[in-house]
Amino acid sequence: MKRWLMVMLVMAGFSGLGAAPAAAAPDDVTATEVSFEGNGGVVLHGTILAGASAAGRRPAMVMVQGAGNRGRQVIRPDAEAYARLGLVVLIYDKRTAGYSLFHRDYSVLADDALAGLRLLAARPDVDPARLGLWGASEGAFVAPLAAARSADVRYVIAVGAAGVAPAVQARWEWGEYLRHFGVSGSLTRTMQGPAFRTVVGAGLFAEAGFDPSAAWRQVRQPVLAEWGEMDHDVMPELSARLIAEALHDAGNTHATIRTVPGVRHNLHLTANGGYDHLDAVPPDYGRYESAWIDAPAPTAAELPAGGGPIPAVAPLRWYDSFGLQAAGFALLVLGFAAFPLTAAFRRLRGHRFAPTVRRPARWLAGAGLAATLGGPLYLLFMMAIAAQVVGPTLLGRPLPWLLLQLLALGTVAALVATVIAWRRHRAEISAPERARLGLLVTAGTLFLPLAVHWGLLAG
Repeated sequence: MKRWLMVMLVMAGFSGLGAAPAAAAPDDVTATEVSFEGNGGVVLHGTILAGASAAGRRPAMVMVQGAGNRGRQVIRPDAEAYARLGLVVLIYDKRTAGYSLFHRDYSVLADDALAGLRLLAARPDVDPARLGLWGASEGAFVAPLAAARSADVRYVIAVGAAGVAPAVQARWEWGEYLRHFGVSGSLTRTMQGPAFRTVVGAGLFAEAGFDPSAAWRQVRQPVLAEWGEMDHDVMPELSARLIAEALHDAGNTHATIRTVPGVRHNLHLTANGGYDHLDAVPPDYGRYESAWIDAPAPTAAELPAGGGPIPAVAPLRWYDSFGLQAAGFALLVLGFAAFPLTAAFRRLRGHRFAPTVRRPARWLAGAGLAATLGGPLYLLFMMAIAAQVVGPTLLGRPLPWLLLQLLALGTVAALVATVIAWRRHRAEISAPERARLGLLVTAGTLFLPLAVHWGLLAG
């Protein structure tokens, strides 16, 4: 139940409806609601958290959340932990104008973060010499861009940063979660292959080719980059190596690379080896980071190693193009849907089709239409939620995918049965009915290569 609730929140967040109302602050933390203008004059709403008993000028940071738009509450536990340790922290709801599941601009988000930084810098309780940025996951794509633009950023803390392009990171993450849930076979291959290439080719995968190493090479401020020991989202070993190399190549001598034991992608506690989404933070959360802000350590002489090569992403093939796939999809829908629609019209006029042909043709139209519509929708849904919810599996397949594969097999069987029945009773079939059958059988024939391509007729 918790996983399905998470999915609904994620999908609501992508539509800009997921921001939760501000929560009451605990007794040892003060919370001040604020608003400020980000890139393009968009008004952003946030909360400044600070320790209730702290005094004087204190270190401060703007916290940039990860992917999606579930509101500032998603990082509220992290912010409260930092506030208790003496930091002044700004968390804010991500913009909805210009940010969605299919479109986002990390440069624009960097400007938003710097606007929040200027808001903090104007406070009398903030020490400008200890004012920085904290970015988690997708926020760690944003933080280095912002840091490179402003000397007012005195440090950067990155949590669960991907060192590879989002296109590479997402495919790896899908594989990790699907394997964990016991999924094998064509669903993983299809998501990581043809479905992924088509979505990227259609421009529906936001910032697919963003190069994080290029962004980190522009950062001159001290950097603390951290990964959870049980991070299954961003290839932690490879990402640590690539980001460390980028900072080293740029001559940044104050970069600390750290793996935190016993925690997941966002450094939160885990009860499931890093595959869950608990809000609870460890008891000592933030202590290392707050000490590091006061005394950033120089880069170790030896850079992190490991992680292997950067996984390759196959280029878009001609048959993966969105235009061609959309045209094939439209032809299938037209061919399968036309049969029952024209049947209803002819029935109103008192016309009947030969029963021996009508039965398999109905199965062909129904199963083919269901598989044609259901396959792409399910794949898009799984990519949208990063394969982090699968549900029950059978024979290495999630039940919805297994059902779609059975529908695809049923489509093939119905196609064969329809062709055989048509040949046996061709003398009884009128010319208009032959045209209907011809369109239906053409759709069924076109369905075969497309179903193989999309994994519906594969193991």
